Amino acid sequence: MKKNIYVVGAVIKRNNKILCAQRGTEKSLPLKWEFPGGKIEKDETPQEALKREITEEMHCTISIGEAVEDTTYEYDFGIVNLKTYYCELLKGEPILTEHVTIKWLAPEELSSLDWAPADIPAIERIQLDHK
Repeated sequence: MKKNIYVVGAVIKRNNKILCAQRGTEKSLPLKWEFPGGKIEKDETPQEALKREITEEMHCTISIGEAVEDTTYEYDFGIVNLKTYYCELLKGEPILTEHVTIKWLAPEELSSLDWAPADIPAIERIQLDHK
């Protein structure tokens, strides 16, 4: 039986653009694009996990707004349960520690990237929210 993996992703907005992050080559789903974030630890709320992950991964502080999407996607390595939230940068600029590159794209440009499958429903929701 595949394991369930609970993760969160930050849809960070600035100047009507969204932060997109490209995974490294050593990770699962190499070079796929994703919303930055990570695993929810035991006894953490999704929001607490997201703040912690963005601080650890990108060395910046965010505020968390409304939920974007809640997606379950079965990969070969497990079943990913992804919760995404709209976020704003409060302090700092994103620094690459786990990703190979980042881009700021307008909502209508998001589908031009090769996204991890679990992130695609959030992209569709973002594009609907910005029509």
